[in-house]
Amino acid sequence: MADCKEGLVLRKIIFMPPFIPGIQLSRLFYEEAVRPVLTEYFSDLPHAAALIGTGSDVLGFDSDMSTDHDWGPTVMLFLRDQDAYLADEIREVMRSHLPHVFYGYPVNSTDAPNEPGTHIMQLTAEGPRNHRVFITTLRVFCWQYLAYDIDQPLDAADWLTFASQKLRELTAGAVHHDVVGDLTTLLERLTWYPHDVWLYLLASGWQRIGQEEHLMPRAGFVGDELGSAIIGSRLVRDVMNLCFLIERHYAPYSKWFGTAFQQLDCAKVFSPMLWSAQRAPTWKEREDALSEAYKYLAHLHNALAITEKLAETTSNFHNRPFKIIHGDIFAQALVARITDPEVKRIASRPLIGSIDQYSDSTDIRSDSSWRSILRGLYV
Repeated sequence: MADCKEGLVLRKIIFMPPFIPGIQLSRLFYEEAVRPVLTEYFSDLPHAAALIGTGSDVLGFDSDMSTDHDWGPTVMLFLRDQDAYLADEIREVMRSHLPHVFYGYPVNSTDAPNEPGTHIMQLTAEGPRNHRVFITTLRVFCWQYLAYDIDQPLDAADWLTFASQKLRELTAGAVHHDVVGDLTTLLERLTWYPHDVWLYLLASGWQRIGQEEHLMPRAGFVGDELGSAIIGSRLVRDVMNLCFLIERHYAPYSKWFGTAFQQLDCAKVFSPMLWSAQRAPTWKEREDALSEAYKYLAHLHNALAITEKLAETTSNFHNRPFKIIHGDIFAQALVARITDPEVKRIASRPLIGSIDQYSDSTDIRSDSSWRSILRGLYV
């Protein structure tokens, strides 16, 4: 195993060029390598080309470290349904006619030693290229990635069972070419939640804060600083999730959650407060930091002008000396503004929110096959 790792490191030292972000590399790969082959051997074939789906490169967060696995010159080709039969032929033509190296990066990929399902770039000088040109149809891709039939209209249950990380991975990528238009149309449809679904998600986010904001100081008050800190971290995450919703950006999965948060307009103000809450050694200091965050969060809510103006100050929880923003009041005000009958029916029950708000399970949020089961929560 040590020899394998040394070999991988050696190949990287010898062959890896200066880093090119994956999205930029994908566009170059399509325009300069893939499209010329298509033009020569499949002239006038209508298609779309893009880099969307899983991967730090799609999100724009890749770096030199990302090149060690599941990375390289990559592009996705989307054929029309009636042209799907050409996929295998296109794949084989690409194996024979793509360059072995593109901008210094090997086009060939191979299985990583002792890591099933993981691939690494491997330099070759001759023979077929096991390339990263993925050929599919939009219909097949959407079913595999979202468990969504593109012929069906999107309803509230669809939106609430699509993990935000998946929606971001689709809408944050890049479309290099689309003469058919279907891919562009789909991505535009997925750009952001319908208004009333958005209101419901905001309400559910505030409800989460309302359910736990008094528990953090209570745990600390009885001497459970560890328990208080855990609840405090949950509240920090809830505040951050609401910030994504307020600024209308899908939140990515945990690895890039904080990085993406720093790109939000409100992050400059929020970050010192939330970091203080995370590092606070006592529940009282934690409460002070979260209280400031709650006030600013309330200010951002009022700036949206989607409900009547609500108090931007904290007050005690009943007669206990715990400062809270009363998140349930914000939740109720948002629910009152929902007019869509289907969303209104869902919001008439306990506000469980979306898949992102009631589960942080990687398996559930990343595997769309769960959607058929999860939709039952909204029946």
